[in-house]
Parts: sequence; C-alpha cells; structure tokens
Amino acid sequence: MQPMKVFVAGGTGAIGAYTVPALIAAGHTVTALTRSPQKSAVVRAQGAQPAEISLFDRAQLRDAFRGHDAVVNLASALPSAEKFMFTSAWRECQRIRTEGSASVVDAALDAGVPRLLQESVVMICRDNGAEWVDENSPVDHFPVAVGNHVAEANARRFGREHAAGVVLRFGIFYGPGAAHSEQIMRMARHHIGFRAGRPGAYVSSIHLADAAAAVVAALDCPTGTYHIVDDEPVTRRDDARAMADAVGVRGWITGPGRAASLLGDRTTSMTRSLRVRNERFRGATGWAPRYPDVREGYSQMAEALRSQAPSSTSS
Repeated sequence: MQPMKVFVAGGTGAIGAYTVPALIAAGHTVTALTRSPQKSAVVRAQGAQPAEISLFDRAQLRDAFRGHDAVVNLASALPSAEKFMFTSAWRECQRIRTEGSASVVDAALDAGVPRLLQESVVMICRDNGAEWVDENSPVDHFPVAVGNHVAEANARRFGREHAAGVVLRFGIFYGPGAAHSEQIMRMARHHIGFRAGRPGAYVSSIHLADAAAAVVAALDCPTGTYHIVDDEPVTRRDDARAMADAVGVRGWITGPGRAASLLGDRTTSMTRSLRVRNERFRGATGWAPRYPDVREGYSQMAEALRSQAPSSTSS
C-alpha cells in the first residue's frame, strides 16, 4: 500500500488512540480531529497533526479534508457503564452518529476525498443463537442502534455518490483503554464476574490493537460492509471464565445474567447471541487478529494493566 494522507475523526477515543499510531507506523500521514489543546498535545506526541474543529461544521471539515486520500470516522461517545441503560445517556452518541456522520460524508464529498471508512458495531445484527452471523445476516432496529444505522447509510451514500465507502462493524472492544472492559476486569479481581444474558449466548469481541490494525488494512479494501471480530467467538459463560483466568481469581458472583434481558431494548445490544464471522474482511485484506480469542487477549490486557499500576513502597 502506498503512503496516504488520512484524516481521523475520533482519533483520541478508545480505538482512535490505537489507530492513529498504527496508521503512522504504517507510513501514513495523519491529521486527527481534536476538541481541546490537551487532546491536540496528545495527537502531536503520537506524530499526527491535530485539527481543532467541530464534527458538525461541514465547511470546517471540508477545508480540513482537502488533499486527504481517506477520511476515517471513529467518532463516538458511549455512555459510562453506570449510565449505559439510560436512554438519555445516549443522546450525544446518537447525535455524533447521525448528524456527525452526515457532516463528515457531506464534507468529504465536497472536498473530493476518494475513500471513507465508517465505524459501526456487529451488535446491530439480529440474535442468531448458536448459528454463525455474517455480513448478509439480517440486522435489527432498536433505539440504541438508530445512530449506527444512520452512520452506515451515510457511508453507503458516499460509496454510491463518489468512490469507496467502507463500513467496519466492530465486535465488543476490549484491551487497555477500553473503559467498559477495564471496569469488568476490575470487578473480576474482586471475584465478581460480568455476564449479561444467557450463559450459552455467544459474544464476539475484538482487541483494540486488532481493531486498529483492521482500520489500517481497510484503507485498501473494496467498498462494502465488513465484520471486524476475533476468530473464535465464545459463550458468555466462557467469556466470564476467561476474564477470571486472566486475573488469576475464581469468580464467586456472576451477574446480571438473564435478568439483564428484562430491561428489553435498553440492554439488547449486550444480551443477544452473536457468533460472528470475520472471513469477508480477512479475504479482502489479508488482515488477521493478533489475539484470535479473548483467552489470549484478556491475558495480554491483564498483564498490561498490571504493568501500568503504580507500585507500592514501604516506608
């Protein structure tokens, strides 16, 4: 792949913090949207150029996009774990995924950018039990998924009106920097296992480092929708067990289990069974996850977080 000029929206978020360095390491020149001088300093330290502009300002975006070979939209604002089930907590995330994705696409079209990548999630696919899910499987429409559907539609519009429009549907993010998975790992260290939904339901995950590598690979793939997950989805029972094994403790309590399903649409993205394939993207790009399943990935995550923890000293 030839070096490209890439603009990243959401470059300081969980996946963006991995993606910007990965793009630079691959030889690309990167500009990243930022919203504060502090975030701009982080981007500069990574070797990228910050652009302090609004995701919702089409004119600003158009001017910033000019001369770039690709725009990567990873912008999001997921609620914290404590507020995840409250519909009101999703308003900013929904605005980013609806109004924000429209602004990005319109500005990219105005600027003549030849390629656009849009982040989405596999959790919009319909519960398929133990059966495999691929890009041809039916999707579902529920309140939290509205923003993802709009963002995907905007990316497809870009593909129809211009050149390459690529949708990357990621599995559940984990790894250092993924706030929800870090919180679940802290709970595991206190013998509390997190399992939402049926113990035999499948969960499809992706380590942030592997997700970032997929973004880099997607700069050279055909227009289309691709599932970005690890090689071996696991049941929720095995997922909780793998997390406990990674931190070296036995779980005493596991929850909320099937009770999470009682909250209906507010938790459906967490409780549905999704055994997702990644073959289409692997075949199109040659990408392969460094961590083929959460057993290896959680172990790496636990070790990385242990090394980050401040050491205690005795007086």
